[in-house]
Amino acid sequence: MIVVDDIHKHFGGFHAVDGASLSIQPGSITGLIGPNGAGKTTLFNVIAGVLKPTSGRVTMNGEDITGLPPHTLFHKGLLRTFQIAHEFSSMTCRENLMMVPGNQSGETLWNTWFGRKRIADEERALRAKADEVLEFLTVQHLADNKAGQISGGQKKLLELGRTMMVDAKIVFLDEVGAGVNRTLLNTIGDAILRLNQERNYTFVVIEHDMDFIGKICDPVICMAEGKVLAEGTLAEIKANEQVIEAYLGTGLKNKEQVGA
Repeated sequence: MIVVDDIHKHFGGFHAVDGASLSIQPGSITGLIGPNGAGKTTLFNVIAGVLKPTSGRVTMNGEDITGLPPHTLFHKGLLRTFQIAHEFSSMTCRENLMMVPGNQSGETLWNTWFGRKRIADEERALRAKADEVLEFLTVQHLADNKAGQISGGQKKLLELGRTMMVDAKIVFLDEVGAGVNRTLLNTIGDAILRLNQERNYTFVVIEHDMDFIGKICDPVICMAEGKVLAEGTLAEIKANEQVIEAYLGTGLKNKEQVGA
C-alpha cells in the first residue's frame, strides 16, 4: 500500500532520515520502533506530507505521493495523528469530530443564506456519525465535554475517532500510548484492532511500549540513525543483534532488556 524508497531528510548537516526504505502491506498493523532520535517521526512527517524529503520517493497504491501536502493526502485516505493531541479545546468532543469532513455546505457564504436546509441535514448526519464513533470508542459519555478538559488518553481516543469520520485507508499513529494509563491504552489497542479487523483500516504505529506493540502489531520495523535496521515479528526483532546494539550498545548478553 505504501512504499518508501530510499528517503533522505536533512536538516543542514544533520541526516534525520538517511536512506530509509520500507513497505506497508494493506490490511496490516505495522509497528515502527527504535531508540529516541532514530528518525521515526521525521519519516512519518515525510510520508504524511508535513515535510518534503531531501531525496527519495513515496508511493501509495502505485501513485507517487512524494511531497504532496497533508490536505491532499487526507482526501486520498492517508491520515496521521500526533504524539501531542491537536484537539479544538473549547469545542465539545462531538463538535471536534463533526469538524473533520471537508467540503461541508456551511463553509460557503452562499449556502448560509440560501442552503440552510442542506446545512441542517448535513449537520444532523454528521452529529449521528460523531455519536456512532464515540460509542464505538466507548467514550459516548464524553460527547458534550469540552475536548480541552478530558484526559490525555481520552484525547488520543478522540484523535483516533477523527480518522473514523472520513474514508481513512491508512492511519499513521505517533506514540499513541505516550502519557496514557494502562486501562485507556488497552481501550485504544482494542479500538485499533477492531478498526483493522472490521473496517479494514491499515495502521502504522510508532510506540515505545513493547507490550502494546506485541499485542497489536505484525510486522515490526526497527529504525536507528535514520535507517531501517530490521523487520519481522516482535520476537525476531528483539533477538536481532543490530537492534540490541541500537538500543543498548551492549550486545547479546543483555537481550532481555530490549523493549524494557
